[in-house]
Amino acid sequence: MVTAMYPGRFDPVTNGHLDIVRRAATMFDRVVVAVYDMHDDDVLFPTDERVALFREAVRDRPSVTVEPFRGLTVAFAREQRATVLVRGIRAVTGFETEFDMALMNKKMAPEVESVYLMASLEHLFISGTRIREVARLGYDVADLVPAHVARALREKPLGIAR
Repeated sequence: MVTAMYPGRFDPVTNGHLDIVRRAATMFDRVVVAVYDMHDDDVLFPTDERVALFREAVRDRPSVTVEPFRGLTVAFAREQRATVLVRGIRAVTGFETEFDMALMNKKMAPEVESVYLMASLEHLFISGTRIREVARLGYDVADLVPAHVARALREKPLGIAR
């Protein structure tokens, strides 16, 4: 049984994130979505909300679980018995950062492999950062995120224009 882990901020979960996790779920027996537990000042949605939003988005995928984590990604991968880290790549600009991260992860945990999935064409431009930005400026992101996430963004106080 091969367990893969898909780590990230997921602030908020987007259709691009879902595309990656769904594709990973067809490749691996179990996928753990690892939501990085950040200080609430650094994110739009606190960790418990990001976990809940992602859990709702993958509730139809029994092989996918969603868990918060702190610290080193590879340490949490070991804790989860994951032997694969799944990452999505949207553009060449992200490759250099991902390459450096993969080498450091390999140094710290040689038994954990990094696997990269290219973003699907329809999701290339979607990022959590961009979603937060345009939602704050009043753009309806309903076709870029799951419906429950679009609702959560509309209901979020503090700067989200409607």
